[in-house]
Amino acid sequence: MSTTHPVEAPVGTAALQRSRRARGAWLAGLTVALLAACALSIVLGSRDVGWSDIWAGLTGDTDSFARAAVAKRVPRTALAVIAGAALAVSGLVLQGVTRNPLADPGILGITTGASLAIAVGIAWFGLSTATGYIWVAILGAAVTAVFVWTVGSLGRGGSTPLKLTLAGAATAAALSSFVTAVVLPRPDISENVVSWQIGGVGGATDDKIWQMGPFLLVAAVLCLWCARGLNMLGLGDDLAAGLGEHVLRTRLLASLGAVVLAGATTAITGPIAFVGLVVPHFCRLLVGVDHRWLVPFSAVGGAILLVLTDVVGRVVAPPSEVDVGIITALIGAPIFIAVARQRRVREL
Repeated sequence: MSTTHPVEAPVGTAALQRSRRARGAWLAGLTVALLAACALSIVLGSRDVGWSDIWAGLTGDTDSFARAAVAKRVPRTALAVIAGAALAVSGLVLQGVTRNPLADPGILGITTGASLAIAVGIAWFGLSTATGYIWVAILGAAVTAVFVWTVGSLGRGGSTPLKLTLAGAATAAALSSFVTAVVLPRPDISENVVSWQIGGVGGATDDKIWQMGPFLLVAAVLCLWCARGLNMLGLGDDLAAGLGEHVLRTRLLASLGAVVLAGATTAITGPIAFVGLVVPHFCRLLVGVDHRWLVPFSAVGGAILLVLTDVVGRVVAPPSEVDVGIITALIGAPIFIAVARQRRVREL
């Protein structure tokens, strides 16, 4: 008499399924946290509002101050979600392309290049539309990215993380000086440009969000499509090529997606630093190094971070506001130092 036993899944398959379920649970939890953060963003501010005011503001009734505040906070919250997601994914992809844990659109000078392009467009060519800002910012970001990569690749060893970081930091400092040189002789635009340079989501409108949406959607799809290739690049160019990956194509397409995300976001919000550095490192603690999971996790995590920092900026010193660019810098600078020190210890 024979006894039959159910066929058990291989240990590797069972572990993979558990890992996927755990990642799915984390992603669901972060999504709930994002919804809660959005609710806080609408409710909290220099003046708190009630649920009746929220409903009236959403339906277009802005007779009272509270309802008008809600009507203004909704696009502001939406812009914070979109901008945070875009900057986080951009930083993640740049880290994957360069194999540099310190990579970030701000640290590599990409957002500063976009800022300079917009400042030149406003001061010299009368640039005034959101779509014009976006196109010019993407162009400036792309030129800066190519320049930083070229400078960081010179010399022995090619494009090492340290050389890219130094090249990006030096480029960002130089371009910031150029922005000042362009704007200072123009008192008619200097105040607005300097305020925009801090980085914030206070000027959000439905029109701006709709105009930046197509650019970010295409770039996000491109980054997600390159996720598997980024996993291969993490193994090294030679091994990735040996496994059948087209290294140059993957690097160019992924970089293009990251540059468009950073440039288009900077055009609307101004340069917001460190979101692309902080969020990917946090997400790797949750899901590992698989970019197919890291892209959606970084998008949700970046959205949460920027929404919450915007809320903090509104409530920390009422009735005035602190722009999110200042708060993200306060959060990101210590993390940048910690990552840099950890990287240095590993190389010793």
